[in-house]
Amino acid sequence: MGKIYSALGLMSGTSMDGVDASIIQSDGNSTYKVIFNKYFEYNKDIFKKLTNLRDKISSSKDLNKMSKEIIILEKEITLFHAQISKKMILQSITDIDLVGFHGQTIFHNIDEKMTKQIGDGNLLSQLSKCLVVNKFRQNDLDNNGQGAPLTPIFHNVITKNLNQSFNLDYPMNIINIGGITNVSQIISDNDLEKDIFAYDIGPGNCLIDEWIRKNSNKRYDKNGEIANSGRVDELIFNQAIENFEIISIKESLDVKNFDLSFVKGLSLENGCATLTKFTAFLISEGLKKIDKIHDLSNQNYILCGGGRKNKALINDINKFMSRDKVILADIDKYQINGDFVESQAFAYLAIRTFLDLPISFPNTTRCKKPCTGGVVIKNF
Repeated sequence: MGKIYSALGLMSGTSMDGVDASIIQSDGNSTYKVIFNKYFEYNKDIFKKLTNLRDKISSSKDLNKMSKEIIILEKEITLFHAQISKKMILQSITDIDLVGFHGQTIFHNIDEKMTKQIGDGNLLSQLSKCLVVNKFRQNDLDNNGQGAPLTPIFHNVITKNLNQSFNLDYPMNIINIGGITNVSQIISDNDLEKDIFAYDIGPGNCLIDEWIRKNSNKRYDKNGEIANSGRVDELIFNQAIENFEIISIKESLDVKNFDLSFVKGLSLENGCATLTKFTAFLISEGLKKIDKIHDLSNQNYILCGGGRKNKALINDINKFMSRDKVILADIDKYQINGDFVESQAFAYLAIRTFLDLPISFPNTTRCKKPCTGGVVIKNF
């Protein structure tokens, strides 16, 4: 075991609702210990600015066009993260060596080899008086990778814990239902390069969240209650799955890959129910594709991310997967808080960046070779 580092991970996902913050201790390899986690919700003003900005950006040209607005919002986002950092550091029982600062993704396009996470690492380092690691995705893109997903190497550490503490057998699938649904498939714990595979398999919360946001004063469908109160329009659903297919699960996905047009005109509840079933169908199809790629059986499927709390969505996925006798288990069942896996991951990735260890691999992001990532900033 190498030196143990304490790191604060800050993660705001595609739901743009707030920031998950986690402090962990790790050697950057196989050991980690969670110190504590906390969620900080964006106020209505920041949430509205972020979602409006993302809606306006569909190309790198739009990024240039919106550059002034982006700079202003980036400072606001960074100040919000700085306040969080100070609160977390004050509450920490250990000194913080590093801050893993993911930033807020507003654009991700693998065709243009471009990803944009707003967040000023220099300013955060200055205000927090800590070493800050950010820009995690760019080196992977520069090496023909897709810049996502980056969490599989941390999921690998989690599966070691599940194997040792709960006797869960490999292979294991960690299914993260965030804005997009991604899966890390860990075949065994022998070889980082050969035994970890990762795929974006479909939408997660993005369609449902957008529908709720545009048709109500809520930000998301809490526990799937709105979907459960509506009725699926089977005609629209069947037309949607006939007309839409994710051809390759070897390409990273973005919320911009999906749109709501096919449910236009439905009531809030019926539109939500239809979108939830559509999302569940695409997730189940993605899981089946992964099984075919590796021809594996008797796998453990473990859910994390905010979407695992949407009972309507999980129920629909289970229905689509039932004929394959697949059971989806909530990661919380194994004493891991499923809300904070990604923020813990970016704390862990910050440590690996500091140690100059790879964070992405050909089988996770399609990069040419194992890639380091992230930039270490000291500005105090």
